[in-house]
Amino acid sequence: MSSAGEENPQEGKTEQKQEGQFTNRLAKETSPYLLLHKHNPVDWYPWGPEAFEKAKQENKVIFLSVGYSSCYWCHVMERLVFENPQIAKYMNENFVNIKVDREERPDIDDIYMTSLSVYFHLIGAPSSGGWPLSMFLTPDREPFAGGTYFPPTDQGGQMSFPRVLQKVNQLWSTNKEQVQQSAAIIAKEVARLQKEEGAKEAISLENRLVIAGVRSINASYDAEYGGIDFSDVTPNAPKFPTTSKLVLLQYDIQAAEQNPTAAESAKVLYHTLDAMANGGIYDHLGGGFHRYSTDRYWHVPHFEKMLYDNGQLAGVYARAFEQTGKQQYKQVTEGIVDFVLRELTDPQGGFYSALDAETDGVEGEHYAWSQEELKKILGDDYPLFAEFYGLNEPARFDHGYVLHRVTTLEKLAEKHNTTADELASQLAASRGKLLSVRNQRKPLLKDDKILTSWNGLMIEGMATAGRVLKRPEYTAAAEKAAQFILDQMRDKEGHLYRSYRGGEARLNAYLDDYAFLVQGLLALHQATGKQQWLDEAQQLTDLQIALFWDQKEHGFFFTTHDHEQLIARTKNAYDAAIPSGNSISARNLILLSELTGEPRYRQHADQTLQLFGRIIKRYPGRCAQLVQAVGEYLQTPADQRQSAVSAYDGIFVSPEEGSDQLVAVNPGLELLVAAGLGQTAQQKKQVTANAYLSVDKLPAGKTCQVAIVLNIEKGWHINQNPSSPDFLVPTTFSIKSAQNLKLKDIKYPAGHQFKVSGFDEPLLVYEKQVVIRGTLEIPASAAGKEEKLELQVKYQACNDQTCIRPTTISKVGKFKVAAPGETVRQVNQKWFKTD
Repeated sequence: MSSAGEENPQEGKTEQKQEGQFTNRLAKETSPYLLLHKHNPVDWYPWGPEAFEKAKQENKVIFLSVGYSSCYWCHVMERLVFENPQIAKYMNENFVNIKVDREERPDIDDIYMTSLSVYFHLIGAPSSGGWPLSMFLTPDREPFAGGTYFPPTDQGGQMSFPRVLQKVNQLWSTNKEQVQQSAAIIAKEVARLQKEEGAKEAISLENRLVIAGVRSINASYDAEYGGIDFSDVTPNAPKFPTTSKLVLLQYDIQAAEQNPTAAESAKVLYHTLDAMANGGIYDHLGGGFHRYSTDRYWHVPHFEKMLYDNGQLAGVYARAFEQTGKQQYKQVTEGIVDFVLRELTDPQGGFYSALDAETDGVEGEHYAWSQEELKKILGDDYPLFAEFYGLNEPARFDHGYVLHRVTTLEKLAEKHNTTADELASQLAASRGKLLSVRNQRKPLLKDDKILTSWNGLMIEGMATAGRVLKRPEYTAAAEKAAQFILDQMRDKEGHLYRSYRGGEARLNAYLDDYAFLVQGLLALHQATGKQQWLDEAQQLTDLQIALFWDQKEHGFFFTTHDHEQLIARTKNAYDAAIPSGNSISARNLILLSELTGEPRYRQHADQTLQLFGRIIKRYPGRCAQLVQAVGEYLQTPADQRQSAVSAYDGIFVSPEEGSDQLVAVNPGLELLVAAGLGQTAQQKKQVTANAYLSVDKLPAGKTCQVAIVLNIEKGWHINQNPSSPDFLVPTTFSIKSAQNLKLKDIKYPAGHQFKVSGFDEPLLVYEKQVVIRGTLEIPASAAGKEEKLELQVKYQACNDQTCIRPTTISKVGKFKVAAPGETVRQVNQKWFKTD
């Protein structure tokens, strides 16, 4: 059961125009995602002055729909909602409808996704977003309501899109002033949040910051199956490459003399790289990495292949080979680069964006195999191949086997009395046969737009691979891509464009485009020694400073100074699937200062790090590349790294509450709450909780029982722990403790079967009421103190048609820890009976 906002395969896509089919303004766009909507009966506008002027002249609400080419729910909404003539007619008559590709316009996506979070907060809805992003704006482009996926008809408590449209239209027609007030509140809060992210806090740039960042990453390591960002609370959650964090661990290993964390980082990094290289997230036939693993074991991926993932991972695996000499890392690097050159490279040199995940609406079918098919193709070679690639295990994917390595060449060679080289040769021949067969299958959809920032990541990875592996053809391909961008994706003043497709470069570039391309050019300079690439990097950096630098507060804005005015101007520090533009800019500036001897670059780097000092101190795991920039800054001679801001001794202080918090809902927002746009009625929650201790005081040095009672609304259910099927979100119980109490021996009751249409096997779920119990261990050192204990239960509520997003419910209480000799009484015993 997927909820809107999750990444899944596309559905219902078509490029074939039927006779008499409507064609809208998106037919003139170059984005493959926008072009998929060009025959919708919706009168779509691209983001631009024509749409804004129409909204003002006709005094209409703007409906903004933001998505991307591999978003499952984007295409479901397109097929079920935007292709519906009746719905489209109402949209065209009452709204100005704008469609945006988030990959082309990340600025719009970021601002209005933040707006959705603020809106959800104000109306008390679960504070999570996703795609498609569906926002309603005033003619001045200020947001006042929104959601993600809206169905064509009412489903499981979720309002249909036609009803949403009617309610929004009614609100605008009858309460326009109040709606405008609400929109102004949301816009003001979005602007405040963006400014808060860059709140300056003077810090001392010390190696302690780097060590703290590395430790925060290593603390989330899955010691059993590899990977980081792992939690025991949700062990079956999807696993992502988190490449920005892996790069920091590589830096930590390289700086082993300064950092006591290097040995632990090596264990975490290489186990993770091994697990990914062996797993189904890596394409063992065609090379390259899929987007992420849907399970803890790296076996079954989400099958889309993104340029930005493969660009970053090419550099990571090449450097891992450089550090260790391990041949598998070299082979994986070659697999990535060869895949990109074969399938994602334009004849002119630029790199395409993505390869889709599905065939005829079925995700992963292109990559999956049946045992019968494999036996027929491989013949006598099948048993050995099956033993190496996990084909003797039960299939973990609905549509067949996904190849993943379950043993090593050495172990299997020894078992079969052969050499590792002979075995490798035999397996390579089998892979070649299978790839030839796979290439005859229906080709996957390719997103062939060329994005400057993603190309920068691939240029860096490919140049690094060429240098480390001594493969000049890789370096030459990276140079060709760089030259293509410099020749074809700049205006007369040398300003970069964001996107290129069909012979046309368009859209002003963002900070990421400049920063990532400069990083790639510096990698080319390192790989080739050519002054040309250093000169180009320096010129683009100077232009970046002129276009993006904040002279007052420092740091780089995401958009240029002459960019169109939106409701907020962002300045991001956090890494996600790609690193933040400010972090890569800081690293570029440090390197440029070393290569050119110009101190102004170092000053800009220092000021950037100081701007985000609070974030680096408090959330180092979320800004790994800024943490790495601190380490690289400190590696330079002492006389070159005087901090521009006075030192601050307090390191790693507790987060403070924001002084300017939303405290009231204005009447216009109350109307929106009453409308409940697309949200299950918030006045009636799907799950409520009560919690109980088995004692009146916590016994120091001993244990007591805790129980949390979940009451589930009629018609809804939550998933059993462990979940079944295992890809569902299990219900989990955890605590936060001031006195370091530990939660042990959690008892999740058995669920019951629940049959859902479309699933072959029944789900195991909890309905009505469920009691989860656990044991609290209280340290003796807590005696006589007060404990503030927070209980948290994470769950996903579903009915027989839909699921809401995973939600966490909390219960907080203050309890005395008994002093030595103080009596502790038993209480609430009815909740601890297990009969």
